[in-house]
Amino acid sequence: MSAARRGQAPPRGFCARLPLAAARRGLALIALAAAQGVTGEEAMVAAAANFAQPLARLQTAFAEGDHRINVVLGATGKLYAQIVHGAPFDVFLAADRERPCRLAASGLAVAASQRTYALGRLALWSAHAHRAGVAQRLRSGAYRHLAIANPRLAPYGAAAMQTLRAMGLLEAGAATRLVVAENAGQAKALVATGAAELGFVALSHVMEAPAAGSRWAVPKHLHEPIRQDAVLLRRGRDNPAARAFLAFLASEAAARIIADAGYGAPSSTGA
Repeated sequence: MSAARRGQAPPRGFCARLPLAAARRGLALIALAAAQGVTGEEAMVAAAANFAQPLARLQTAFAEGDHRINVVLGATGKLYAQIVHGAPFDVFLAADRERPCRLAASGLAVAASQRTYALGRLALWSAHAHRAGVAQRLRSGAYRHLAIANPRLAPYGAAAMQTLRAMGLLEAGAATRLVVAENAGQAKALVATGAAELGFVALSHVMEAPAAGSRWAVPKHLHEPIRQDAVLLRRGRDNPAARAFLAFLASEAAARIIADAGYGAPSSTGA
């Protein structure tokens, strides 16, 4: 059994070596198959929890056509493990690039279908207003608990740890105040319920935060880009609904919904 099939990372640079032309051909084949597919099919989509809000709108817009999708939300790492162990998903919308790469390398996903569908933005959030700003409260240490997503499972958690390290706050004691949630959505819930005064969440989660709250969009240079990739899974390669949804996800209509939710648009190179 290969290292990739055992769930280990593929060779370094595997994603970078995927030819752009091949990826474009994959999308073209998806669109063609969608056009020729049988109507009224359904697909199971496993999606990162941070993407729940725009995905609900995408699901509604996609349902105006012939096909439907059913959605299961969770931490990217947890969903990846479920896919490796045979969970019946057709499409994977991850919050990173690494895990779709691993699935493609192990033959559990169609490599040519992988593309970046959104660039995530990290935010620091409090349920209360702070005159000096929520970022200043973090820097000054004027809090007891700081909620983050599990950095081993959720890319937003990894980005939060990178931010704290870049700001020099891990050494200043922030590490002892962390409250670790399974994903970014649960990190927000910890702050909303008062279990933590501050929390690193997806910016999309607090785009419409109550007026009493405060947020700080974390500067992009403080953490690695959060590139969220979609991939067609092996189970869904012959499913017209799965292929049609991925084609829709690459459309201008979908891009507008994603941008409105606080995500950045991937570059034209698919990086």
